[in-house]
Amino acid sequence: MTEFVSEVKTIPRNDDRIFAVLSDLSNLEQVKDRIPQDKISEFEFDSDSCSFVVQPVGKITFQVVEREPNKTVKFTTTNSPVPLFLWVQLKQVAENDTKMKITVRADINSFLKPMVSKPLQDAVDKISTVLASLPY
Repeated sequence: MTEFVSEVKTIPRNDDRIFAVLSDLSNLEQVKDRIPQDKISEFEFDSDSCSFVVQPVGKITFQVVEREPNKTVKFTTTNSPVPLFLWVQLKQVAENDTKMKITVRADINSFLKPMVSKPLQDAVDKISTVLASLPY
């Protein structure tokens, strides 16, 4: 497994508010307009899963597999060319001061690793930036 970790983001809200938004994937409606349509299309979601088509990769579906209130939301892919496990970690350090980090573990074979490592790290960084900027 190869691991990709975002930088730690600071969100000026309490962890319970952030968790409430991030643990319900139907809240992705808030970021739908921030997604570049030339790269990601056919975006669908409900409270426990989301799917989208990434060019040129194809359709990817994430499913919530665990929610630990105010701490973590864990996801796995149920449809993806590369098996992925993603989790969002939250740590409140003070009132209205929560740190967030995203970690992705991917089962990438040694042949594909040089080709997909940089795009995956870029995706993790972009996702963390978008999630940190949501209006919680």
